[in-house]
Amino acid sequence: MGSPAGKGSLRIEDLGFTYATPKGEAVVAIEQMDLEVSAGEFVCLLGPSGCGKSTLLFILAGLLQPTRGKVFLDRTALHELGDLYERISVVFQEYALFPWLSVRGNIEFPMKIRGWPPERRAAQMERFVEMVHLGSWADKKPSQLSGGMKQRVGIARALALDPALLLMDEPFGALDAQTRSVMQEELLAIWEREEKTVLFVTHSIPEAIYLADRVVVMTSHPGRVKAVIPVPEPRPRDVTSAGFNRIQRAVLDLLRPEIQKAGV
Repeated sequence: MGSPAGKGSLRIEDLGFTYATPKGEAVVAIEQMDLEVSAGEFVCLLGPSGCGKSTLLFILAGLLQPTRGKVFLDRTALHELGDLYERISVVFQEYALFPWLSVRGNIEFPMKIRGWPPERRAAQMERFVEMVHLGSWADKKPSQLSGGMKQRVGIARALALDPALLLMDEPFGALDAQTRSVMQEELLAIWEREEKTVLFVTHSIPEAIYLADRVVVMTSHPGRVKAVIPVPEPRPRDVTSAGFNRIQRAVLDLLRPEIQKAGV
């Protein structure tokens, strides 16, 4: 599967990001990072805490400006994209739902502020309410939903604008193991149906291997690409298979020294 050519391809060139501490010290979070993601590809980022994974997603979402290097979406530099916030959507670990809005209201909100006409908003909103299996909960407020339901709303809201690129920052990190497993399956089903490019940050090696076409292993501070591991196992993946465990050992061998250097 995959998106049409030129819809969601990502290229990161010589990217760097340096920030100043409250004491005025310069800290390099990301240094000389290069990465290409094809349209329709599912890529997971793995690395120790502090390696710049979340910083990278903030840069890609247009929330931070890189210190050096460039990022291109479909061959156009991010800073030249007038519709950046429609072409790239983000799902965070914190659900970030509006507590006063219903499921429908939360999903509809980004379309409303982008000025979509009511009929188009309603049709898209109902489509994604059903896609994430929340039809019977559509009029409930976030306080009435489980963690998995809240994250379904977050995914539906991110996809409602029909973005080319979906950024996901540990979206299942706060869920229990059973709910996390269900959400992984549901995310893959949505990804296959919607044909989006996904860049997914996680601390879980099994989750990365279960979801991704390729796993990007990052170095400890400062963050660089240490290795890119393809995952050729057919979907749905058997986490107990010899192939799955072979990849898991290879990724762990790459990560272990980075975790030790980070002191995690």
